[in-house]
Amino acid sequence: MSNIGLIIEERAASIGNFMVGRLLPFRQKRTVGPFAFIDHMGPATMQSGENLDVPPHPHIGLSTLTYLFDGAIMHRDSIGNEVEITPGAVNWMTAGRGVVHSERTPERQRDTKKVLHGMQIWVALPTALEETESSFFHIPAEEIPAWEMHGIQTKLIAGEVFGKKSPVPVYSPLYLIELKSDKPQMFNPDGELYGESGLYILKGKVRIENYSFGPGKLLIAQNSRLCAFEMGPDTRVYLFGGEPFPERRYIDWNFVSSRRERLLQAKEDWVNRRFLEVPGESEFVPYPEFK
Repeated sequence: MSNIGLIIEERAASIGNFMVGRLLPFRQKRTVGPFAFIDHMGPATMQSGENLDVPPHPHIGLSTLTYLFDGAIMHRDSIGNEVEITPGAVNWMTAGRGVVHSERTPERQRDTKKVLHGMQIWVALPTALEETESSFFHIPAEEIPAWEMHGIQTKLIAGEVFGKKSPVPVYSPLYLIELKSDKPQMFNPDGELYGESGLYILKGKVRIENYSFGPGKLLIAQNSRLCAFEMGPDTRVYLFGGEPFPERRYIDWNFVSSRRERLLQAKEDWVNRRFLEVPGESEFVPYPEFK
């Protein structure tokens, strides 16, 4: 029997004035371990005066993870952080009881031609921490663990696996791994993965059980311990997952919670402007009433 439980194709979605490829949530698979939302941004080439502008918007009950392959994003939040993220670094913002942030092209790039490419991810919080205080961490690219395994360039962007631990301060057992191959290589986790697992193909090809898969595919495993696959030449994939929570997570717009009534409260708080504001920002994203 195949270990591939589900194949998900990227679907076009809009975030402000920018189109992305949405991977999670999916109607047949809302979460993979604690991962509740994954967007693939770009690659998008923007001309002078054409910029990413996502005005202040709120979150609760989750941590956001931003990881860029190319370009830069200026992050500002209601905690008072103002940090530019560049390729290979990690922005990790924990919303907890509530945070607001904006994401924009940095001033130094706004009047130049540029490329933006990366991933934005939401990781749900354990029930006991859903209302924790908001926090933000920026981890430089050089602090992310990187090594060679089975002839494959490997980075542990977040979590703990293969005897290594990322400095990203996660709140539950999980892993987000970058794998790059220059030539055909077999990857075998040797039973080290745990919980639920997903494999996103960014570039190149992956062969599993005599089937080949190309870019833009998210493969969900039935058994994370059996996630062996062959990577083709010039291939880059992202392997992620971890222990799922016993309680279901609900999503409404930018809010995640184990309780539906908490989502309603967050909506009312945003509509009535009860969230803290982002210093230096005057715009905001209205709650989408069509939802």
